[in-house]
Amino acid sequence: MSNDRLDAILAAAYECFTRHGMRRTTMDDIAAAAGMSRPAVYQYVRNKDDAYRRLAERLFARSLSDAHSAAADPTTPLTERLVAVLGAKLELTLTLHRDSRHAAELLDESTKLTGDLVAAYTRELTDVVADALAGPAGTRARGVADVMVALTRGLEADLTDPDLPRRRLRDGVALIVAGLDTPGDPA
Repeated sequence: MSNDRLDAILAAAYECFTRHGMRRTTMDDIAAAAGMSRPAVYQYVRNKDDAYRRLAERLFARSLSDAHSAAADPTTPLTERLVAVLGAKLELTLTLHRDSRHAAELLDESTKLTGDLVAAYTRELTDVVADALAGPAGTRARGVADVMVALTRGLEADLTDPDLPRRRLRDGVALIVAGLDTPGDPA
């Protein structure tokens, strides 16, 4: 099987899901957008739910790759690295909201169809943040990482102004990192 054809199908699926929403998208829509017959599409994906899951896997993998790259540069100040790592997650939601008036429906479907993928993505993203915090936060690194990921998820609730969550993420991360320098209860 050709990866190029699967790429075309998943790109077409994204186009259809963002244009029509999950419920209104059909396999015929995906096949037409991919420039393929429906039987040819079925050689690569079982149904639109399978196309959605495969698309989500790719989007999560790309976001995690961006997060790992951002975390890997030790010459970049910690606050900037963490903003970039968490920004990779925030951009997933911002992009979906920019691309589709059906974003709420698609995110709801994501919970139903890809809950396991979302959980794995969140765990790995939290691991990346915790690893970046290991030195400055010490034994609190995982707990602080959990708070930072929760902050990012909370910022996704109001996307009326796409720049606002980006600014708030930067401010929140800066506050948390600044708080690491103050002595506190390690428990």
